[in-house]
Amino acid sequence: MRKILLFLLLLPLLGRGQSVAISKVEVAGDNIIVDYTLESPNTTHRFLLNLYSSKDNFSSPLTKVTGDVGQEVAPGSNRMVWNIRQEFGNYKGRLALEVRGRVYVPFVKLNNFNTLDSKYKRGKLHDVVWKPGNSDALNIELYKGDQRVQGSMAQPNNGSFTLNIPSNTKPGKDYRLKITSTRSNDEFLYTPFFAIVPKVPLLLKALVPAALIGGAAAAAGGGTKDSGSTGNTELPVPAFPTN
Repeated sequence: MRKILLFLLLLPLLGRGQSVAISKVEVAGDNIIVDYTLESPNTTHRFLLNLYSSKDNFSSPLTKVTGDVGQEVAPGSNRMVWNIRQEFGNYKGRLALEVRGRVYVPFVKLNNFNTLDSKYKRGKLHDVVWKPGNSDALNIELYKGDQRVQGSMAQPNNGSFTLNIPSNTKPGKDYRLKITSTRSNDEFLYTPFFAIVPKVPLLLKALVPAALIGGAAAAAGGGTKDSGSTGNTELPVPAFPTN
């Protein structure tokens, strides 16, 4: 049976008059629902909030959390939903939860990836452009679903990066980039999903050999003669009439 210890947590890092407190925790199957109140005298502020557990001594944010979590959380009554089975498997024992965060200042703000229909060709270079929020170096990693494919670590936060997609990358529609600040693992964002497609469409690859075969057959056919043809044989001149 799972036990959850509740914390009334004030966040001094948020600033004067800003706080967050867990008001209710509810277990619903594999989900743990955490209701909390985020207070701020400036309602236009947005916050970076994450959920932590005592399993790792509150060192890393939990990842299987949905709802009012992550970046740009607004003040007010909010809710997080955490799937404990996806995070920890069949966990049993005592567990304490903690909501932690601060005022959110974007470390990067992407200028592209504003469409879910983006397609990127493997074997080519693609520019990623953003507006820097600070000067901290970035880790830029390519993911397929939840699986990391490759990464470029400690890249300068200068507003641009050239994404090199290897030619052997498997095509798919569930790719995205994860961009993380090297200053804190709490500061990260995912781009919208995008598709990686072959450099040359498969249909075109199939049509080119077919066209070559067809052209070769036409050339072979044009080089033969009809067996019934007489070529350039002259017609006989008719005889003149006789008196």
